Amino acid sequence: MSKKTSLSAITEVQNIWKVISTENKSKKVLAFDLDVHKKLLNVFHVGEFYYIILDVYDGEFIYVSPTAEEVIGIKPGDLTIGVLLEKIHPEDLPYFMNFEQAMSDFFKTLPAEKVTRYKSRYDYRIQKSNGDYIRILQQVIVLEHDQDGSLLKSLCVHTDISHIKTAGKPLLSIIGIDGEPSYINVDVAQKFVVSSFLSKREKQIINLLIEGKVSKEIALTLGLTLLTIETYRKKLLQKTASKSIAQMIAKAIREGWV
Repeated sequence: MSKKTSLSAITEVQNIWKVISTENKSKKVLAFDLDVHKKLLNVFHVGEFYYIILDVYDGEFIYVSPTAEEVIGIKPGDLTIGVLLEKIHPEDLPYFMNFEQAMSDFFKTLPAEKVTRYKSRYDYRIQKSNGDYIRILQQVIVLEHDQDGSLLKSLCVHTDISHIKTAGKPLLSIIGIDGEPSYINVDVAQKFVVSSFLSKREKQIINLLIEGKVSKEIALTLGLTLLTIETYRKKLLQKTASKSIAQMIAKAIREGWV
């Protein structure tokens, strides 16, 4: 994702969060016990995980657990909302933003007493510091809100579920707590459009590589010069953060790029 795209995504996401939060932090805040929420982490994680405490209005991470470095290879102090958005797979970023918009719309319909009775749950791919992608399950619950129901802080848990879900599009579910109804695989509005990570030509070349064809054969098949194919191959290695064609092919199959 380009720096320009990253900045645009940060602004969009922060604006989404501001709609359901409040700037007036002098209002009476409902009490919460963070230690209790830490214990709850063991209830709903199914793999290696780290967690984040988010200031909803400012759109900033207040705290990132040390295990972030173990899961995605990023030191807690270096993980910001900007870095997170840059690491989300380009094809999954619009899903992330659409899901956040859907959750914002959902929380706006709730009375204050029900704000803490729901959690959101959705998955997406994120790039580790070594260039590999893993699929994480993001689960979010409200930690703090004011007396009007505006959100102040939320707890976000990112769990590596690559061993459970290897392919398929990201899905959103809204889980009810304390007897509230749940909504599974919610159909959300597509305000932010999903764009393909690879161009049509790049997909053609990778598919031919998967078939075992060498550059000369690919050039003949596509009616391109050998130099053009070699240039595509070099750029594809860079774009997919791969050290070899074999690694790129494995990633393409695993991540569903083609």
